[in-house]
Amino acid sequence: MERVNHLLQRLLGNQRFKQRYEQMKRYILEHPDVQSFLQAHKQQLSADAVDGSLMKLYEFIEQHGNCRQCPGLERCPNMLPGYHPNLVINGGRIDVEYDRCPKKVQYDERKRQESLIQSMFMPREILRASLSDVDLNDDGRIKAIRFAERFVAEYEPGKKMKGLYLHGSFGVGKTYLLGAIANELAKRNVPSLIVYVPELFREMKHSLQDQTMNEKLDYIKKVPVLMLDDLGAEAMSSWVRDDVLGPILQYRMFENLPTFFTSNFDMQQLAHHLTYSQRGEEEKVKAARIMERIRYLAYPIEITGPNRRQ
Repeated sequence: MERVNHLLQRLLGNQRFKQRYEQMKRYILEHPDVQSFLQAHKQQLSADAVDGSLMKLYEFIEQHGNCRQCPGLERCPNMLPGYHPNLVINGGRIDVEYDRCPKKVQYDERKRQESLIQSMFMPREILRASLSDVDLNDDGRIKAIRFAERFVAEYEPGKKMKGLYLHGSFGVGKTYLLGAIANELAKRNVPSLIVYVPELFREMKHSLQDQTMNEKLDYIKKVPVLMLDDLGAEAMSSWVRDDVLGPILQYRMFENLPTFFTSNFDMQQLAHHLTYSQRGEEEKVKAARIMERIRYLAYPIEITGPNRRQ
């Protein structure tokens, strides 16, 4: 430190450097934000303390200037991207502390919410869905939104609560509604899992080879809020119905774990789908058992409207 002071004294003896130093000092001390800070803390700061803090004040001006002309979080030029500077007094000297800027706070909150919404085989854009963006041109959507808002407000772990069975034609927004509900739950720190059912069943078949099926099945059974998307789109087999879907629904029914569904089938059509396996076997009793669990877990609501995918 002594060597640095000697060097500074020698530089100050240089007339050209001294002029530049005084010019920079005026620029720093006359800056409006610095002036406001010094005026507010004039009783706490000596002239020597201010002089000894010029570099910190300059750092603040530069970083604060970047924030005033913010190019966005991804291109933030600050030393700590996403953080804006504040002047503070530390040990009798002026120092700079950094806090998250509003864009960083918003980004972190979005990431936190996304971490609460897990997905299997789902497009990422669905995980950014919002109830406020849902079209209200259909009675089914209005009912679904009202139900979702009430569900989110009243959700408690272990409380007996039904989910929704959203059914309707292709592309009417059933999956989007699931994503929007998941986002509302994330705002309340409630984790959920959205699963595309046909891919789930294919994954379970592959898991028989590496003996991870029970582990995956156990995870899906126990997630706080489960959302099964496009139930009925898969090629039904007795094994899928009785050894995968049945145990998931049975566990969630007994443990009062809310479950949501979407399907192109209404419940009567789904019952028919579950009755007949790929081999053409008719198993009405086993299908009825699955349907009983679905009715226990969810209220059916029909969603209508144009195909938004066209």
